[in-house]
Amino acid sequence: MRFSVPGPRSLAGQLFAMQAVLIAVVVAGYALFTYASDRSQAEEAATRQARAVARSVADSPSVLEAAHTSDPTARLQPYAMRVMRDTEVDFITIMNPRGIRWTHPDPDQIGQPFRGHTEKALRGETFDETYTGTLGPSVRAVTPIQDGKKIVGLVSAGIRVEEITQRVQDQLTALLGVAAGALALGAVGTYVINARLRRHTHGMNAAELSRMHDYHQAALHAVREGLLMLDGQYRVALINDGGRELLGVAGDVVGRSVAELGLPAPLTGALLASEPRVDEVHLTASRVLVINTSPVSGGERRGTVVTLRDVTELQSLMGELDSERGFTQALRSQAHEAANRLHTVVSLIELGRAEEAVEFATAELELAQALTDQVVAAVSEPVLAALLLGKTAQANERGVELMVSEDSCLDDGLLPESLPSRDLVTILGNLIDNAVDAAQGSVRARVTVAAYTQETEDPEALDDAPELVLRVSDTGPGVNPEHAEAVFQRGFSTKPAGPGGRGLGLALVRQATQRHEGTLSVSEADGGGAQFEVRLPLREPGAVAEGVTSSTSVSRGAGGNA
Repeated sequence: MRFSVPGPRSLAGQLFAMQAVLIAVVVAGYALFTYASDRSQAEEAATRQARAVARSVADSPSVLEAAHTSDPTARLQPYAMRVMRDTEVDFITIMNPRGIRWTHPDPDQIGQPFRGHTEKALRGETFDETYTGTLGPSVRAVTPIQDGKKIVGLVSAGIRVEEITQRVQDQLTALLGVAAGALALGAVGTYVINARLRRHTHGMNAAELSRMHDYHQAALHAVREGLLMLDGQYRVALINDGGRELLGVAGDVVGRSVAELGLPAPLTGALLASEPRVDEVHLTASRVLVINTSPVSGGERRGTVVTLRDVTELQSLMGELDSERGFTQALRSQAHEAANRLHTVVSLIELGRAEEAVEFATAELELAQALTDQVVAAVSEPVLAALLLGKTAQANERGVELMVSEDSCLDDGLLPESLPSRDLVTILGNLIDNAVDAAQGSVRARVTVAAYTQETEDPEALDDAPELVLRVSDTGPGVNPEHAEAVFQRGFSTKPAGPGGRGLGLALVRQATQRHEGTLSVSEADGGGAQFEVRLPLREPGAVAEGVTSSTSVSRGAGGNA
């Protein structure tokens, strides 16, 4: 025969069973204690009652008078029976000093010897005892009847033990009724509380909750995306390893307010917002993050769940893709113009003007070669040279002249490995795009780019490493001085939002500049417009002494576009 072993009960069920057993044990223990206490108290009360009745009978003048008659029973038996009824004792026995009964509840026992001890009473003392007599076990008191100093009789009054037990049982029955009511009330309250607990634990037992906690901890540490949970007061309730890394926070941040984490103001504002945020892009000192927030509510706001994704690499790749797309558009534009020129040359040959065709083709070739020679001569670093050539073609297509200043000089191989070309493309490419947007439509639209190295101008610099200077100025309308503080913040733009959104370019420039401990400034260009200048130290990795932290500053003047 097989017996099925029940599985573990839910946590709520276990708590209910434990609380029910606990209440039952407490009530049973209290009942037993009360029973023993009431039994002792009942015996003490019966003893006091017996002593009082015995002393009252012994002190009665009529009893003393009857004791001197020839037939005491005739007068004392009716008296004793009446006192028994009035005082609710089980027996009153009046006897002579030798212990021969004058009265007894059973008339047949009159004249028989008293069953019990009388020695102390014969010495004039009143005492009590538990003794088994003709009526069974009883609690009795024995006291002398004295005529002056002479003892002329004895009185014994008692209550049967059975009667005492009955009294205690009646009290115990009432107590058990109250205890049963308390147990039932406690069970109902426990059931209600545990029903609520079952809803919160979804009926899971302790082992399942423990296993779920283990899975929860493992998942938090395994997920590379950041997870941040805030309580109703926007304090950090939980953060995983990915969240710490992406936000750049260290130490024990649980319980701290989001406003105390030192995050950028736009990111802090998004985390403190009451409405949900979907795929918002935010920048930290070194990362581009996409955040999603969702409020946790159950009748009232309980907190916020925040997910963080690192799209720094994706943003860099998108920037490179945009650059490649720009190069492609520039090549297509150049191919279109080359086709027009070729048609012109062919038409001149067909018209029999070969010399003019050669002059026209030679002039166009010299112009294109001169532009390339100018850029390469000024900036021989291949990545920046290719970027400038592509941006020149793009700017020309949009009616903007892009020029490389005469003081530009940047030799190939000068840039250290700590300054990757990807960051240079991010910085210079965004500055040029921003300048072209600002200059387009202006009179004699022009963007001027300067790239060169020079010794640092900071007298407090920790070393004498040269700086890379990248300067981009335009002939646009400039920026209102009121916007100088916000121009580098993500999301700021003075132009209408396009399909891809605006306000990210200059924020990426500032991020890349700060990552390389450089400075970024904006001022008014000569002749109007805006001039952005980036200075990046060209020190090799490890050139700064260990334990010394370089400060990063972003100075803002008037003017600039976003």
